[in-house]
Amino acid sequence: MVLALGAALAAAALLAPGAQAASGNANAASTRAIAAASHTNTASTYPSDRSRPAIPRAPAHAAGSSGGTSAPGASAGGATPGSSGSTGASKQAGKKPKKPKKPAIHGNPLRAELAFAAMQRYYYVPGSGLYVGEPFSALWPFSQALAATVDMSNIAGMKGAYAQELHARLVGLGNYLDTDNSGQPEGTFTSTLAAFDATVAPPAGPGGTKYYDDNDWVGIELARVYELTHSPTALGSAEGIMAFEMAAWQAGPEVACPGGIPFSNAAENTDRNTTTTAPAAELAAQLYRITHNAQYLQFAEMAYEWVRTCLLRPSGLYADHILQHGAVEPTLWSYNQGSMIGAGTLLYQATGNSYYLFQARQTVKAALSYFTPARLGSENPFFPLVYFRNIMYLDSVTHDPPGPALAQNYVNYAWSHLRLSDDVFVAGSPASAELIDQAAIVQIYAMLSSSPATFF
Repeated sequence: MVLALGAALAAAALLAPGAQAASGNANAASTRAIAAASHTNTASTYPSDRSRPAIPRAPAHAAGSSGGTSAPGASAGGATPGSSGSTGASKQAGKKPKKPKKPAIHGNPLRAELAFAAMQRYYYVPGSGLYVGEPFSALWPFSQALAATVDMSNIAGMKGAYAQELHARLVGLGNYLDTDNSGQPEGTFTSTLAAFDATVAPPAGPGGTKYYDDNDWVGIELARVYELTHSPTALGSAEGIMAFEMAAWQAGPEVACPGGIPFSNAAENTDRNTTTTAPAAELAAQLYRITHNAQYLQFAEMAYEWVRTCLLRPSGLYADHILQHGAVEPTLWSYNQGSMIGAGTLLYQATGNSYYLFQARQTVKAALSYFTPARLGSENPFFPLVYFRNIMYLDSVTHDPPGPALAQNYVNYAWSHLRLSDDVFVAGSPASAELIDQAAIVQIYAMLSSSPATFF
């Protein structure tokens, strides 16, 4: 199902001859693109309801990340490492070539670099392309380490410094790709399309359930990688994920409020969620902007309207999920509001329909009233991250929501109260250090250092 890691490394070079992005329908071509080109999948601890057996470590040459030392430019200077080559003149003189002068960085970009460097020192498994877990991390935190690397690459002047890191993330992602969910002991699944398992995929790991929200997050990042690098493989992989999401649409009469995307492809799962369907709308809108494939826009609009119809509460906020027979789980999470804010903004940009923008602004108004600093502080940092990202994206269009100020206040508090002396961040009660938390802090600082145009 999954290439050995050495083969995955070759595939993840992203420029294999003949690799073409699937710019048409979300069909078998897209699925082949994700299977043959990206080889990128990760394990999801969301929810963390299973243990994972030991997985052999990959060869040390497999992924050339900064690993347990430091991130590119992680010092206060924060520059791209200099070339190791030397000029003929310097060889003749017996002198070492001068390294390029490191540009001075301060404030948010510097803090983003320091947090990224700590993430790599404390969580990255050198030579594997993966992060620590049981023994490797699940897809959810891995996807956010990928997102953190993409965000760092989008800070002005940083793209070259993080090229090697980005390559290493894509290599690591390849360990979780499962092309068909075939056979035992994995279980019974409603979909056998290629996508990313909740754990390292066979033969190296147990594989199993694919979570649609985790695949949404990966797809959004692969579309951003395409925008950053113009890699047809990254785009084809994002389209393969989109095919997986679209095929999961629950339109049958056996479910209340037909439509929506389930939480996972496990046969026993019947929940349909905001966190699966709204990010899928965002990914579809991203892909429409890139490919101009009208099917993506149609799906984005359908998914967005389903969430509004089935999960919008009288408060103006979105509930978590709906069960098969219509009962709604009413818990309110900040990231669900953020994803719908972002989907509305992206659909406004795609269609010019100002009603989408109005709805996004109404959601922001309701969310600002409900999600106090105390409520945001009680959530996993990933949730406010998604909330901030989408409000800041809307802010770049309307200039009225206070997205940057909200995000800045959040990380200022984290820097002063939740950061250990080695720049590792803790969260939760009791406080603990986790990869997902560190990656979220990196992303917020990086977003505050870059243009919102790079967020999607």
